[in-house]
Amino acid sequence: MIAYPTEGVYGLGCDPWNRAAVTRLLRLKTRSPNLGLILIASEFQQLLPFLDPLPEERMKQVLWSWPGPVTWLLPASSDCPWWIRGNHASVAVRVTAHPIAASLCRTFASPLVSTSANPTNSPAALTQLQVRRYFQRVRELMIVPGPLGSHKGATPIFDALSGRCLRA
Repeated sequence: MIAYPTEGVYGLGCDPWNRAAVTRLLRLKTRSPNLGLILIASEFQQLLPFLDPLPEERMKQVLWSWPGPVTWLLPASSDCPWWIRGNHASVAVRVTAHPIAASLCRTFASPLVSTSANPTNSPAALTQLQVRRYFQRVRELMIVPGPLGSHKGATPIFDALSGRCLRA
């Protein structure tokens, strides 16, 4: 597992294909696997294995917002693991504009799980120190130093099919 700066908060992530790592991350956060997780990528092509096609007009709107601090719910492919999408037919994804987060995805050559670095119902970590305080007993957590982006707080989430804002 890795903690890293994103556009607005520190993220907590791992390999989305590694069920054991995702399970460990969810336990750390005390987060239900039914809720699903966000994936970040350095480029849209990294997300394709997790996605089903979207109507062209909707896809244009999504792609226009990236890279940037906007997360979209897109139709999940049959290959998208249930431990990523939760109890949903969609998956939350973002092409990040944060240079450190994008570099991690490029280096890993894959999207990363990206959930806020905090236990559920606690404020999202905004510094390395806050991450360390939240997860001080976790030996296998690597914290990548760096500044947050200029976005204030977690990214907004929109449903790509309806256009509805689910989190402002």
